[in-house]
Amino acid sequence: MSRIDQLISELERSYRETQERMSDPSVYNDHREAADVGRRLKELEGPYKLSQEWRQAVDDLAAAKGDPELSTMSADLQLEVERLEEALKLSLVKTDPLDSKDVIIEVRQGVGGDEAALWAGNIFHMLTKYAERCGFKVEVISSSPSEGGGFKEVTFGIKGEGAFSVFKYEGGTHRVQRVPETESQGRIHTSTMTVAVLPEAEEVEVAIDPKNIKIDVMRATGPGGQSVNTTDSAVRVTHLPTGIVVACQDERSQIQNRERAMKILRARLYERALEERNAAEAAERLSQIGTGERSEKIRTYNFPERRVTDHRIKFTAHNLDAVLAGDLSAFTQALQDEDRSRRLEAASTA
Repeated sequence: MSRIDQLISELERSYRETQERMSDPSVYNDHREAADVGRRLKELEGPYKLSQEWRQAVDDLAAAKGDPELSTMSADLQLEVERLEEALKLSLVKTDPLDSKDVIIEVRQGVGGDEAALWAGNIFHMLTKYAERCGFKVEVISSSPSEGGGFKEVTFGIKGEGAFSVFKYEGGTHRVQRVPETESQGRIHTSTMTVAVLPEAEEVEVAIDPKNIKIDVMRATGPGGQSVNTTDSAVRVTHLPTGIVVACQDERSQIQNRERAMKILRARLYERALEERNAAEAAERLSQIGTGERSEKIRTYNFPERRVTDHRIKFTAHNLDAVLAGDLSAFTQALQDEDRSRRLEAASTA
């Protein structure tokens, strides 16, 4: 049995078994397991359809070779078989198990003072507009506006099937080259901001012992430190074992701010656990685009040339305004294609 025949046989077996599990009453009555099996079936549907197209193309090719009147079609059918084989291999590449998750994104100003804060605001709007284009729901969790109109930092959630698969490539340092509004000499300045993309963790995935957290309440403040309300509604949560600190003050209710702070804390602890796992599985890291570290410069936005360049895949677009308005689909597609190609290469050499 050839390699492709073996892949298709395994695929068809998995597809049948998953269909049978969906019909199992014990699975159907367990909402969590039913959701997991449903996601798995959805993942297999595309590859399964390709496998059936491949089988039909192989049969057509065999028939053409055995019929003198159809022999002229053999070359085209051979190309179709090869195309379907390649598409099938790509579709079967191991996907990131986190891809279906919602995400929490942390945006922070980097180097460049007020201009960096304005740039952080630009990227925040770019990412939220992109999320809306994708049909995802956006929720601001906490923010710290700057006096100049940008953000020192802002944390927001994006909810929707496959949100992490889209936004995971945005993590890192985004660099801008432009003339700031406050620059009287017309000189181009370079500023940065950072994006952290965290898969949202369920409570069952990250259990936090109440004994391991310290919660402080305080009065919420705005830009410049002025008080913005008269109640102690702001919350700061410290995870004592790791020293991770999360503060939330955007909601007027102390309970709501605490819930949001705990959501962010769970996501950061989840990310920390994933990083430790990835460090232990060094080979798996080879299949990822970039390291995901915030210190890594992933993209440059050049205003004078209206150019955006993604340094990880050497991909450049000349539609800066559209990109900043949320049109990131070309970058996401290019990054996903590169990611799949690397995973396929790693799988074929394993």
